[in-house]
Amino acid sequence: MGAITDVPGIRVGHEQKTGDGWLTGVTVVLPPPGTVGSVDVRGGGPGTHETDALDPTTLVSTVDAVVLTGGSAYGLVSAHGAQRWCEENGRGFAVTGGVVPIVPAAAIFDLGRGGDFSARPTADMGYAATVAAAAEKDGHDVGRGSVGAGTGAMIGRGQFKGGVGTASVTLENGVVVGALAVVNALGFPVVLPGNPEPSARSVVPPLDARFRVPDSPSADAGPPALNTTLVVVATNALLDVAECYRTASAAHAGLARALNPSHTLADGDTVFCLATGEVALDRSTETARQVSLITLQSAAADVVRLAILDGISGSPISG
Repeated sequence: MGAITDVPGIRVGHEQKTGDGWLTGVTVVLPPPGTVGSVDVRGGGPGTHETDALDPTTLVSTVDAVVLTGGSAYGLVSAHGAQRWCEENGRGFAVTGGVVPIVPAAAIFDLGRGGDFSARPTADMGYAATVAAAAEKDGHDVGRGSVGAGTGAMIGRGQFKGGVGTASVTLENGVVVGALAVVNALGFPVVLPGNPEPSARSVVPPLDARFRVPDSPSADAGPPALNTTLVVVATNALLDVAECYRTASAAHAGLARALNPSHTLADGDTVFCLATGEVALDRSTETARQVSLITLQSAAADVVRLAILDGISGSPISG
């Protein structure tokens, strides 16, 4: 199924704490310098930091790191740790006297899941996750399941474990598209079992008792306070900020294919897109440009679906 790190230059680091009231963590996606990025926030309950800076109409086009974190709005402080590492390493938007690292972040709600509501990610945890990412080699394996920001993740109204998943695809033109997801959704995973009719969509568990969260609510209970699926899509294609934004938007289709329901009022569903710019798309004609972008964006939706299904701990779903 591959991983987001199949995109050359993309590295991922995790930091987590468990026990003594803790069940949370941070995941950092560290792209190579000069990577262009944007974001599309679709959920009704988002927790984000610096996402406005990724709008195609704003000044800055590049992204120095993306932080995915537990701890809801409190956990967004972990982005400060990633920003500190970037500053120490001279990465950021150049200004008089130094640099200002562009480090957007998004959070899932996992407060209190380890027993202590105040046990939430810190700036030091964000720094540690960034150090871990920077220490990895190109193409490294990515930790999956209950690691990093997925440590305290749950799905299905809090009944089953969620977690971190990843996937990738390589297109005929050499473009690699990868995705990393942190799955903490209100919904359940779904598959299309071969019948092309949308009505054939079916809910999957084989999520059995081995993966049920102790003392979790029943399926008939109301939804928990907040949920979220966070995604980073990365590609080695040469894209501008507007094209990254459109790719992030298209990738949300993969989220909707993987989870039922998705994009609810109680979810903070957010997709980032990073483009490292190594492979130029065919832009020889307007038709060629459109076909290239549509093909890439369709692939983004596909790998997001696979990454989400990969991130559901214990689920025997494959691509």
